[in-house]
Amino acid sequence: MKFAICTISFRHQLISFTELMRFAKEHAYQGIELWGVHADQLYEQYLSGSSKDPSLHRSLAQEGLEISMLSDYLDISSHEAFPAALRRCDHLIQIAQWLEVDRIRTFAGRKGSLALTPMERASCVRRLQQLCERCRRSGIKVVLEIHPGTLTDSLESTTALLAETGYDNVRLNFDVLHAWEYGRDVRDTLQRLKPWVDYFHLKNVALPHQVHIFEPSNIYSASGTREGMVLLREGVVDYSTILDYAKQLDCYASVEWFGPSPLSVLREESCWLQSFAGKGVPQAQVVQV
Repeated sequence: MKFAICTISFRHQLISFTELMRFAKEHAYQGIELWGVHADQLYEQYLSGSSKDPSLHRSLAQEGLEISMLSDYLDISSHEAFPAALRRCDHLIQIAQWLEVDRIRTFAGRKGSLALTPMERASCVRRLQQLCERCRRSGIKVVLEIHPGTLTDSLESTTALLAETGYDNVRLNFDVLHAWEYGRDVRDTLQRLKPWVDYFHLKNVALPHQVHIFEPSNIYSASGTREGMVLLREGVVDYSTILDYAKQLDCYASVEWFGPSPLSVLREESCWLQSFAGKGVPQAQVVQV
């Protein structure tokens, strides 16, 4: 397993990509998960010739780094929104080819699986298939994130969606906390979904009732609450057990930190994760619930 930082952790801060590269290298991260907004900015600089580094991929490689995934939002929820999603997909494919990355992360709609009629679900699947076909032609995987309020909000809906989509390049971003929200053993869920798991998101929460802090309306707001965001080893999910179980998979895992002081937190998380990678994870401080 390889570890990455997410540039979304710095969505409310001023920090250059060069600084992020330096930080990632110094703290033994191998990848950088690039948020779509940040990818746009870097690509615009490249196209305009204003970038001092026209070959970002080469510079990353020289530092022993790579872009592990482009993370964006391709809306398959409605017929009206989908043309824009197709245009956005084509643009992301261009950026992915420039950066030599083969993963584009998105979400499986904007409604939970129980909120859709069979006809609405079938329409979402057809739109997802179009995205998969576009990406397949460029050798890119469509990575669906396990997330509440989407068609991957339960094990049953997720496995059904993968079968319905029917494309070899559709994969899963196994967000461990959201998989925990399924209400079943996370290790068993991972075992069931393992053939499709291509990426992990790692985050934790202090108490079960605080999972709402990761709802988009809160998480993307600069004034949203951050109470309950804790280090991986301190929350309700026992990451020592999960990571020990997942280390057999040749996947990236991004530390998805949305709280304050991201450099400090990511530095501390790296120390803990590297101790796992080299000597086994120290015993997690799990909250008893």
